[in-house]
Amino acid sequence: QVQLVESGGGLVQPGGSLRLSCAASGSIVSIDNMSWYRQAPGKQRELVATITKGGSTNYADSVKGRFSISRDNAKNTVYLQMNSLKPEDTAVYYCNADVFRFGTGWGDYWGQGTQVTVSS
Repeated sequence: QVQLVESGGGLVQPGGSLRLSCAASGSIVSIDNMSWYRQAPGKQRELVATITKGGSTNYADSVKGRFSISRDNAKNTVYLQMNSLKPEDTAVYYCNADVFRFGTGWGDYWGQGTQVTVSS
């Protein structure tokens, strides 16, 4: 099994910052892309940012210049630094990873989600 556990969500005022973390554990051989998605009430889940194993990054237009994704390959952990937060960033944030496991090969795994609320 592979578990992705997110942390760092919470309530923040507009203009504030939060840092999300997601740690992967289990029978992991390698992790390729790691991503953050979010889903606001009544909306579809959307991709926020992706980082490859080599460190290349890609961002949704709505968060460019405000959010930064990074990873620590030794710890199988991905981070999302969120600055200049806006009320429209309010959502449940999910971690996603492409993981190669012993015996089963590549698979797509999700965390349980962490709530981010931006409100005054």
